[in-house]
This record gives sequence, C-alpha cells and structure tokens, in this order.
Amino acid sequence: MERLLENVLRRVVVDGRLKVTTASGRTMTLGNAPPGQKPVALRITCPAAQRDICLDPELKLGEAYMNGTLVMEEGTIADFLDLVMAQPLAVNPTAPAKLLYLLRRVLRRITQFNPPGRSQRNVAHHYDIDGRLYSLFLDHDRQYSCAYFEHEGQSLDDAQLAKKRHIAAKLVLDRAGLDVLDIGSGWGGLGLYLAEMAGAKVQGVTLSSEQLAMSRHRAAERGLADRVNFTLRDYRDVEGAFDRIVSVGMFEHVGVGHFGAFFRKARSLLKDDGVMLLHAIGRSDPPSVTNPFITKYIFPGGYIPALSEVLPHIERAGLVVTDVELLRLHYAETLKAWRQRFLARREEAARLTDERFCRMWEFYLASSEMAFRHQGLNVFQIQLARRQQSVPLTRDYVAAAEDRLRRAEAAARAPLRLAGE
Repeated sequence: MERLLENVLRRVVVDGRLKVTTASGRTMTLGNAPPGQKPVALRITCPAAQRDICLDPELKLGEAYMNGTLVMEEGTIADFLDLVMAQPLAVNPTAPAKLLYLLRRVLRRITQFNPPGRSQRNVAHHYDIDGRLYSLFLDHDRQYSCAYFEHEGQSLDDAQLAKKRHIAAKLVLDRAGLDVLDIGSGWGGLGLYLAEMAGAKVQGVTLSSEQLAMSRHRAAERGLADRVNFTLRDYRDVEGAFDRIVSVGMFEHVGVGHFGAFFRKARSLLKDDGVMLLHAIGRSDPPSVTNPFITKYIFPGGYIPALSEVLPHIERAGLVVTDVELLRLHYAETLKAWRQRFLARREEAARLTDERFCRMWEFYLASSEMAFRHQGLNVFQIQLARRQQSVPLTRDYVAAAEDRLRRAEAAARAPLRLAGE
C-alpha cells in the first residue's frame, strides 16, 4: 500500500511541493517547487489509515485528519488541500476507489431519498447542534450561505448584507405589503431584512427547531412579529398563494429525486404575476455524487446538482427562467472567512464540542473552500416566474433596487449620540 500511495501522489502532485512521512517512517518529497519554497508536510501515523486513504481517499482522508492519524507537520490542512485540489491533471482513481464511486452513483437516489420525516432528521443533524458554535464563525446576522463580495477586501458582514440586498433586488419588491415565502428561512435574517427594508409580509419555514426559536425571538425583539411569521414546516406542507418566493441554501438538501416535486410545489404557491429567486450551490461539471465525507458527517441526504439536472424540472413544472447568475468564487471567499474565524476561536469550539469535532469542522470548511476555488463548484441564482412579463425588460432594475435598499438601510441605522445627549 505504501508503494501505491507513493505512485498516486507522484502522479497527482506536479506543482508545489509536498512532503509525506509514511506509517513506516519513510519520507518522500513530491512536486516541482522552486528551491527554497517551504513545502507542505504531513505524517500518516498508522498503516490502517494509509491503506484506507489509498482505497477510498474521498472519505478516508477526512476521517484520518479527524481521528488524528493524519497529522500536519508543516502548513495546515487547508494548505494541503489547496495544493492537492489545485493540481492541473486529474489522476485515474485506483480500482477500489472507482468501484466505490460507481456504487455511490447507483445508490444516490436512495441516499438522497428525503421524505418529510427524514428531511427533518437530516436538518437536525447539522443545524440543531449547540447554537453557540455558529456564533463563533458566522457574521452577526448568522447568514449561513454564500456571501456576495462587491469588491476585494469587503468584510464578511458587509458581504452578507450585500447578498441579502442582491436577492431582495431580484425579487422585484416594487411595492410594500407583498406576501413572501422564505423556504428554508435559517436564523431569520433574510426574512427580517425583507420586512424591514422592503415592507414585505414574510412567511418563513424551516425544519430546524433551534433556528425556529432564534428566528421567532429576533422577530419579537425587533417588533416584527406581526409581519414576519416563522414556522416549523416542510415546504411540501405549505399552503396559500404568494407574490414572491425565495429559497437560499436549502435546495442542496432537497435530493435529486425530489427536484420535480420542489418546483411543482413552488409553482402552485406562486401567484400568476409572482417571482421566485432560488439561490443554491451548483456544479459546473456533469452530474455526480455527494462527497462521502460530507454525506456521512456534515449534510446527510444533501446533493449539489448540475444545472442540467435542475432546468428540465423547472421547465416541466411550467415555470419560466427569467434570469440566471453564477457566483463563482464568492463562496470560496465566504468559506475562507468562516474557516479563519473558526480557527481564531478554536479553543472555544473545543470547549463546546471536542477536539475530534473541531478537526472534522476544520476539514469540512477547508475542503469546501478548495472545491469552490479549484474544482468547479459555484452558486447559481435562478430567477423564476409563471409569466415572462412579471420581470422588467432589462436588468437595470437590479442596480436601481439595490440603490433604494442601501438608502433604506442607511435610514434604518440609529444615529450615533454622544454621552449625555
């Protein structure tokens, strides 16, 4: 297995330099970096971990880091993943790894079978953990989806505000009092923004009891409980008619076998002149499978689709695509900010959980960042309607709406006062 590991690594690592110490204590240096460039160095501490990484690297590499049998000696796990995932040439997988991929492809509809009860359990696995963990690395509004960086160096908080503004602009909130459905409403930040800045009446639905409690608390605290209502409900159980529908970071949990039902339900809830905005992670590669580490430890039942898998269901549901925008590197920068924030408060995270969880979470954030940076993941925003006439003729309205929303944000900020005033 040691020789197989070396052969694979020598074919993979072309650019940069990687130093690997195997379980037997032998050290190999790989790559073609300029002299003097500091290598990334790791050590595998036991033969079993070394064997498992060779046979099933997509799952076992992350598990080895979690379990402490893969140890970084120079650089971080993010440095290692950045180096490996950015390599120019794909390498043919080993026979066992290829067979595992084919098996996962065959079984993907089973692993992504998400009826309401199972969907709620999957959501609870990730979102109903100690809420203090998320406060360690998210922005102040707890936006747990891709931010929208308007310029290089923009802070995470400002980029998350820009994301909400960008989505609100595409919803064409051209008058107060519009009824908006937020499918997968998270900790309530987007729904509260739409009510405060655009005068919307918002119905938010979530499957996370932790998120629901915080969302309701925030709405009451800000005096918006009469305009923003959050409920614990599956999107399939929602009834009514809405002027606007928005879904951010939820479609990834639907599952490939449920895409048709999702869009048929959305169409049934959307008024004739309504507009919908779907913000979700997608892939620029052909349809594939969910990374097994992510499936097992992070998002059970989840899947990142290709556009070619999504658009046919939209068409068959009778919805019209009125705009598509791809946010390419925005999520890479978002994940980088989350990872840096998490590591800065890692000791607090360890007190809330344990060391193994912290290594798991660090690997999740780092591997996800590099997948967006180097391997074709992106975020698509698909604007939908029942009628083409529901959206303005040109995209000028987006920038104009964002300007109006910026003015509303500025007006809503309480003025600073000196002590004693």
